[in-house]
Amino acid sequence: MTRFERGDVVRIMFPHVERNVRRARPALVLTREPIGPDGLLIWAAMITNAARDPWPGDVPIEDREAAGLPVPSIVRTAKIATLEAASATRIGRLGEEQMAEIGRLISAYL
Repeated sequence: MTRFERGDVVRIMFPHVERNVRRARPALVLTREPIGPDGLLIWAAMITNAARDPWPGDVPIEDREAAGLPVPSIVRTAKIATLEAASATRIGRLGEEQMAEIGRLISAYL
């Protein structure tokens, strides 16, 4: 199984809050290492198109090419899910400075 690290951008089935569906979308791995039994889980934040209406805590992705994203995108720090790592595929990565900013915003919710 592929191991994911904090800062990895993955394509994964992500649940929707607004309606009862899941669809493959990019997400940002927040955990420093896998969690749960046998390391099968990750915590991830939703990544969405930057053209969507903004939410408090949204963070624009500075280098979308390094993140593996085809369009300008944002990390939606208010939408975090526990997901099965086995269903994820790494597509890119965010830098440490951007991860520090995202970490501060998420900590404010806690």
